[in-house]
Amino acid sequence: MPKISKIWARQILDSRGIPTVEAACQLDTGEVAVASVPSGTSTGTHEAIELRDNDEQKYLGKGVSKAVGNVNDVLGPGVWGLDVTDQERVDSRLIELDGTPNKSKYGANAILSVSIAATKAASLATKQPLYLWINTLAKRVGIKGEVKIPTPIFVLIEGGLHGAGNLDFQEFHLIPATSKSFTDSLRSAVEIFLILGRDLERRGAIHSFGEEGGYAPNLFTNADALEVLYEAVKQTPYQIGRDVFFGLDVAASVFYKNGEYTIRDKSAPLTDDGLLEYYKYINSQYHLAELEDPFHEDAWESWKKLAESMKDQLVVVGDDLLTTNMERVQKGISEGSCNAILVKPNQVGTISETLKVVKVSRDANWKVITSHRGGETNDWFIADFAVGIGSEYAKFGAPNRGERVVKYNRLLSIEAELLQQKAQ
Repeated sequence: MPKISKIWARQILDSRGIPTVEAACQLDTGEVAVASVPSGTSTGTHEAIELRDNDEQKYLGKGVSKAVGNVNDVLGPGVWGLDVTDQERVDSRLIELDGTPNKSKYGANAILSVSIAATKAASLATKQPLYLWINTLAKRVGIKGEVKIPTPIFVLIEGGLHGAGNLDFQEFHLIPATSKSFTDSLRSAVEIFLILGRDLERRGAIHSFGEEGGYAPNLFTNADALEVLYEAVKQTPYQIGRDVFFGLDVAASVFYKNGEYTIRDKSAPLTDDGLLEYYKYINSQYHLAELEDPFHEDAWESWKKLAESMKDQLVVVGDDLLTTNMERVQKGISEGSCNAILVKPNQVGTISETLKVVKVSRDANWKVITSHRGGETNDWFIADFAVGIGSEYAKFGAPNRGERVVKYNRLLSIEAELLQQKAQ
């Protein structure tokens, strides 16, 4: 049995220039695996707690030297000598050491760095590609399904906390048909993305880029963003509703205040029912394939009402509502709040806990969307994770910026491997 002989960590920067944790796991057989954790920009209040230094003299309080110290002094030594292939035992030990329900003592960022590093080290020890080892772990918790390349959800336009103060809705998605190969899906997204940029420039909608690589144009309304996207697709050979589809991550909690939602599309603030009617109108115009976080994170009744009225037309995705949290997922299932979950390991803190959430979601016949975060690194772990658990979809941002593209390129590599295996 390959055992963990040493774990250490250091502070690195994520894609926003904000510190995050990188950990390394060395086995008694000599192999070393390195993992770095992402960090959210638009975060749900029910997520596991990310530990920051809060020292304004260094990185404006955003440093993670305390989390790094927790890996080096407590969490790492706490799992030395454990069988690295026993992920459940490793993660249980990390949870036990922290002892809090939300990972607030040592930090979810510190704990997850060790959990992922151990997962990667185990794939080296068992001489399996990472996605196959993750599939082994998935089967251990009862997740049915083989490895497969998920359908990508590309973020082409950004607003909200990811944008430049330009739009209320956080993400405007392009989703290739599920029947397409990943190679063809990526090609179509890139072609549309490039045409979209050209169109925005021509319109004088001076654009910057958002945190996840999508355009952040100056437009009057959120509906304008969908219209610009629609016009870009029309200039390609791809047909909307056959080759590609649209989706939205609204992140409604961001523009919710005092019981109302304020968006630039409407002259007066909207109630939950008013916002639902606006979604119905948007869907009638653009035939959305998915709608993420349409209401604030504790508006359970409104989520249920939307799901009941629109679930046969599109996928209703819970992110801030669920935060990869078992209790909230179980509530969402019992109340019929949505029919899909956005899975983010750093929302819960360990790989084992993430897999258990995936299992419960799958048993409820929910779609699983594996997702990146706003602050990413060049670690492509999440791509292997998406393939290993057999995600229906994966959301890694725009086909732009290195920390996003590295994940899409990893899916290209895995697709080639799987095709080669199938041909043999």
